[in-house]
Amino acid sequence: MKRLSVLPQQCLLLVTCLLMALEAVPIDIDKTKVKAEGHVEGEKVENPDTGLYYDEYLRQVIDVLETDKHFREKLQTADIEEIKSGKLSRELDLVSHHVRTRLDELKRQEVARLRMLIKAKMDSVQDTGIDHQALLKQFEHLNHQNPDTFEPKDLDMLIKAATSDLENYDKTRHEEFKKYEMMKEHERREYLKTLDEEKRKREESKFEEMKKKHGDHPKVHHPGSKDQLKEVWEEADGLDPNEFDPKTFFKLHDVNNDGFLDEQELEALFTKELEKVYDPKNEEDDMVEMEEERLRMREHVMNEVDVNKDRLVTLEEFLRATEKKEFLEPDSWETLDQQQLFTEDELKEFENHISQQEDELRKKAEELQKQKEELQRQHDQLQAQKQELQQVVKQMEQKKLQQGNPPSGPGGELKIQPPGEHKTGDAPKHPAGGDQPLPPGHVQEPAVRTDQVHP
Repeated sequence: MKRLSVLPQQCLLLVTCLLMALEAVPIDIDKTKVKAEGHVEGEKVENPDTGLYYDEYLRQVIDVLETDKHFREKLQTADIEEIKSGKLSRELDLVSHHVRTRLDELKRQEVARLRMLIKAKMDSVQDTGIDHQALLKQFEHLNHQNPDTFEPKDLDMLIKAATSDLENYDKTRHEEFKKYEMMKEHERREYLKTLDEEKRKREESKFEEMKKKHGDHPKVHHPGSKDQLKEVWEEADGLDPNEFDPKTFFKLHDVNNDGFLDEQELEALFTKELEKVYDPKNEEDDMVEMEEERLRMREHVMNEVDVNKDRLVTLEEFLRATEKKEFLEPDSWETLDQQQLFTEDELKEFENHISQQEDELRKKAEELQKQKEELQRQHDQLQAQKQELQQVVKQMEQKKLQQGNPPSGPGGELKIQPPGEHKTGDAPKHPAGGDQPLPPGHVQEPAVRTDQVHP
């Protein structure tokens, strides 16, 4: 049985990105056959990265749940409201013991991973006394109060978190792109400030010339219109434009043969249009802008065609869209170079924010420099004290030698000779004379004084 093909239609954003085999194939491949090769039974299909920080955990949970026949059947018959309301999560109590055991293991691994991330983050700022349990509250895709077992609440939280995060994913990408464009303009203006008047005029002239060159491109067809799809049909699929058939087109570009056009399959349809505007070899063409343009095209088609807003286009939705007036007589499509991406007020606010960040970083740098200088001063002071102490010890050693006292060792201890060792001049002389030492056990007779009178 093919990996859940009904579920993605029902589970809105979560299932779109997690259970579907979203294998995006370059559209510029010439496919002249209407019947695409289907996937082999049981073949593992790689899913694209959702962009979520818990992407791997989410995939693993879905893969394990797929192995339970009861849960898989419930999943196929559930509607969006049952999934989002948490009703489906309660079915977790009926899955097999093996599945629950595996889910418990996955959750423990995820909790351990999050704790490791928290510790690494805290270590980077030299914080101590980490309360992992409190910090785990920031992760909303699992129940942190029970770190050992996977319960229905965990599945409910995972679905809601993923759905919410994915709904905001495109919005976040748009915001990041806007910041990217404002940063480009900010850096350009800052660079112009460093130039003299003559060089500044040359740079401004070059900038306007590049903008004009970038905007000089062939007409871009409205995404999802008949003209746009016919161009793909002819140039990418290698088919006769006079024989364009929407149903055949849908089957051709349903790459994984699951009955839906997902987001990746839709985005692949716009490659030909994007190539009219962007070329990685051209200095004036920005590939970051190209991906933003692709995202805008995909969102537009989804808004026009995706009736039930599950981010999947069914054959029925696709054919219904081809009957609309907009499909045959669409409005012109404005590319990014024809739009004002931000206002002067927005740019000014952005620059003020950057200035504040730079001030904060500058203050931190000054504080760190002061700390460095203080540490260096303390180090120099300790070195001076060490040298002074070494000089005092050296003077004391010299004084002891001058007074005939035994010198001290490296630690200040006296160098006393071990018992049995004597200086050469202090050894007792042999009775027969000479400098030979006395034999062992010999008692030396007292010396006779010549000035004494014997009785």
